[in-house]
Amino acid sequence: MITDPSTAEPALHEHVFLGAGHAQSERKTWTVIYLCGAMMCIEIVGGLLFGSIALVADGLHMSTHAGALLLAALAYTYARRHAGNANFTFGTGKFGDLAGFTSAIVLAMIAILIGYESVTRILAPVQIHFAEAIPIACVGLAVNIASAWLLSSGGHHHGHSHGQELGHDEAHSVETPSGDLILEVFEDEVPPRFRLRAALGSPPPAGTTLITTVRPDGTRQEFTLVAHGDFLESQAEIPEPHAFTAQIKIGADTYATVFEEHDHGNGATGRDNNMRAAIIHVMADAAVSVLVIIGLLLARAFGWLWMDPLAGIVGACVIASWSYGLIRDTGAILLDRIPDSRLAQNLRTLIESDGSKLADLHLWRLGPGHLGAIVSVCPKEGRSTDYYRAKLARYPSLSHVTIEIQGREL
Repeated sequence: MITDPSTAEPALHEHVFLGAGHAQSERKTWTVIYLCGAMMCIEIVGGLLFGSIALVADGLHMSTHAGALLLAALAYTYARRHAGNANFTFGTGKFGDLAGFTSAIVLAMIAILIGYESVTRILAPVQIHFAEAIPIACVGLAVNIASAWLLSSGGHHHGHSHGQELGHDEAHSVETPSGDLILEVFEDEVPPRFRLRAALGSPPPAGTTLITTVRPDGTRQEFTLVAHGDFLESQAEIPEPHAFTAQIKIGADTYATVFEEHDHGNGATGRDNNMRAAIIHVMADAAVSVLVIIGLLLARAFGWLWMDPLAGIVGACVIASWSYGLIRDTGAILLDRIPDSRLAQNLRTLIESDGSKLADLHLWRLGPGHLGAIVSVCPKEGRSTDYYRAKLARYPSLSHVTIEIQGREL
């Protein structure tokens, strides 16, 4: 939302920056807690009735698992109930990130404890009751698989890419008398360039093919192509933003297709770190269960008692790695690090494309799929607030925007 000085009062707007699937994620998390709680009670009661200390121990372990998920569920519930609370200046969208950060710390502590216990058992081996340990590990694995399925089903936990998964914008199909051509902006860990290929057969000759981009402000740029096997690639890098009409000239014929700049509100910007933390908890538990089962089977088959603690050490390393990634990502959000450096560069290019000067830019995440921005502009003469509002409207993930012009907050 951009406030406008032309009105007597600033436009009123709410600060609800929860993820699109917040309610669904909240329900799924509580469902998994009920599942884990039921399993915990069954194991503890069964262990006490049948005298199995291993079963009781696994039930107590399940209680820590349910406790970690309870943190995620409470964060969802609190954020929803207080979403409209004016005391939270930018809403409650970051509660999930705070819960994810806390869960990551808990995961790190679990990794340390597992590693310590495993090393202790290597130095001082203990007798393993395979008849009880293996079935319990299998049951625990089944519960974790069910939990992971419940949490991830129907969710939106995407990685970040610009367009499709191969690191390029959506492929544009262009019909020609010789057959369909596929034009895309390819940028998989390389500067963005055009790639042109034929849907079937070989691409047109490079020497007779030229691509010209026409941007909304009338700016034109030509791109010569060179052959690379079964596709043609432009030699020059395509400047941001990728919003233009691409004219493909093949000999005397010209074909056109429109590229629109994609919003970068998915991926790391749109990721629900609270749900991510919950899924990592059950995946970590499942990974440890798999390693434990393998270790127990090898220990029983060959007498390698050291395989069980070795599996624990490997599991601790896996959990520590996941914990580090979660701490890094959630910590960056809590400290208001720029969530998408490429989007920040796109905003700068967009603002300055008409001769205006971007004096300052603050970009941070308000919640899953919601970004806040403060844009300070030295405008080109005659440019109004509505002009910059229209420019920024192409990025729907910018949920709360303040524009400053020549030192005056607008």
